[in-house]
Amino acid sequence: MAPPLSWILLITLACSTVLVSSSHVPEDEREVYIVYMGDLPKAGDISISSFHTNMLQEVVGSSDASKYLVHSYKRSFNGFVAKLTKDEMRRLSGMKGVVKWKGTCQTSANFTCNNKIIGARYYHIGGSIPVGEFESARDAQGHGTHTASTATGGVVDDASLFGIASGTARGGVPSARIAVYKNCWADNGCKSADILAAFDDAIVDGVDIISLSLGASLFTDYFEDPIAIGAFHSMKNGILTSNSAGNFGPDPASVTNFSPWSLSVAASTIDRNFLTKLVLGDNHVYQDSFSLNTFEMKDMLPLINAEDVPNKAGGFTGTESRFCFEDSLDVSLVRGKILYCEGFSNGWTALAAGAAGLVIVDEGSSGSAFPFPLPTSCLDASTITKVLQYMNSTRKATAKIEGTIAVEEDSAPIVVSFSARGPNPVTTDILSPDITAPGVEILAAWTESKTLTDVPGDKRVAKYNIISGTSMSCPHAAGAAAYVKSFHPTWSPAAIKSALMTTATPMNVKTNTDLEFAYGAGHLNPEKAANPGLVYDAGAVDYIKFLCGQGYSTENLQLITGDNTTCTTNGTVWDLNIPSFTVSIRDGKTVTHTFARTVTNVGSAVSTYNVKVTASPGLTVRVEPIVLTFKSIGQKLTFTVTATAADNERILSGSLVWDDGVFQVRSPIVAYASKPE
Repeated sequence: MAPPLSWILLITLACSTVLVSSSHVPEDEREVYIVYMGDLPKAGDISISSFHTNMLQEVVGSSDASKYLVHSYKRSFNGFVAKLTKDEMRRLSGMKGVVKWKGTCQTSANFTCNNKIIGARYYHIGGSIPVGEFESARDAQGHGTHTASTATGGVVDDASLFGIASGTARGGVPSARIAVYKNCWADNGCKSADILAAFDDAIVDGVDIISLSLGASLFTDYFEDPIAIGAFHSMKNGILTSNSAGNFGPDPASVTNFSPWSLSVAASTIDRNFLTKLVLGDNHVYQDSFSLNTFEMKDMLPLINAEDVPNKAGGFTGTESRFCFEDSLDVSLVRGKILYCEGFSNGWTALAAGAAGLVIVDEGSSGSAFPFPLPTSCLDASTITKVLQYMNSTRKATAKIEGTIAVEEDSAPIVVSFSARGPNPVTTDILSPDITAPGVEILAAWTESKTLTDVPGDKRVAKYNIISGTSMSCPHAAGAAAYVKSFHPTWSPAAIKSALMTTATPMNVKTNTDLEFAYGAGHLNPEKAANPGLVYDAGAVDYIKFLCGQGYSTENLQLITGDNTTCTTNGTVWDLNIPSFTVSIRDGKTVTHTFARTVTNVGSAVSTYNVKVTASPGLTVRVEPIVLTFKSIGQKLTFTVTATAADNERILSGSLVWDDGVFQVRSPIVAYASKPE
């Protein structure tokens, strides 16, 4: 299903070409602009070049149109390149159907924009640019490159991390453009002032979706959180913000991005796992799924214990060298051998000592793999015991660490342990996170401005890297949101969020024991989200009523709205029109809440939806009415849900599905015991 042609994008490019002279304006006042017009017209008798020329004639005159038409795109998409003055560009952008990109590109010696990256800004309010960073929008760390390519990267064949996970890579929406707003730095992370400045510009620039793969380590109130504040203003301007839920799971209430006007995204596994084998001299083979080994070790090598090779000349004993502390190892005894270090190590001391490989203990990898600066095997404690038994059984222990291979993982998707969990720590009767998406061991583009591990001695530079985090799941959801918006450009952020949530795939409750507090509405399903049937819509007025009902003062309210809003009407949290239902229970009492909801028909014009409810024992749910009959697209109907739950040590969950035989519009229902602060 192709999105309809609904907009034209003007993109300005820096031009170093000698331009044709003109008698009307100096040539140095002209720049090259790309006018992107989406799909080609369906009618086969239209001359695309003539159509482009006619458009130009309206702004540059009939005699100059052909001269300033540089190129017509007419094979696979519709558009053209023209040499225009700023005044001509403004006139063209004012033509019917033309939407002008208002952003800018802060170019530098090491960075410029192109037809993919159409805007770029960077923010570092106060202080100097840290060593190793670029004073530009260019990514020096890899994180931004990885997330941007995940959301909108083009199709690339034979992408891999030095052969690992080889295949065709593509972003969520390859045809989308990117605007970069760099506000995080290697020295001090992401400052609130820089985050808000980035939001401020992105909103004015006219972006469609914001993908924000960052967050605090601890939650804060809506009015103290720059991300919640920025996302609120984005929502007011029709822009959905996709947020990473956070990486401090699996503790309860560890989610740090949870404002109801944005999308909070958890991280789950994909149907691929990585295995690295350690082959011992006694032919036993052990494997781990934590290290990504891009190196090739052809021969069996001596396997030694770091405790036995202390740097005695440096005053070290086995007590220090067993942990592979800095300078604690005897280089002459370590060089060319595989080294066992007690505990966990990132490998830099072993590499510095000349080790050919490393064996370490996995002390809790949180279910994700990453590369080391030398061949590494990272095994659980019970397996390490077996390796040590072999090493103690012979005077000449040997081993080989094989290259990492990719294998199919049937249990996916499972929300990974590091992914932040609900419940919502500020508003206990709103479900957080909203949804889960792929975020574990994701292959995507990487910066070539530093080595793969950034460890001294590691000289590998990669175009692609495999990393994990809710930072990786967030752009998956952002890409899906952009995909939905391409079909429905007038939908509100709440409608897009609703489409993503109500079409999410239910998760396996046996392998995801934290249930909705791990995965929200379920696992992202972009294809279904483009055509959800019904949506739960909301706008700024609804969120303001919700905030008023939460007891926020007018002064605090204006901090987040940025205007003279006052609380004239208070709304309850249970009436906020979101596609989920949450009941928090306090003091061991049985609780009953009634939720009012309104759904908008975006499916079949004439349709009848019947309700289907499932609920855990201890949770009762009543819906009125049980049938919704629509007669037109855009029609709104209201229903109520009354949920009753008793205090319980476990999460009580269920679902509400509106089903017309074509669309199944699913919402999660959750009841739980809320612990007092």
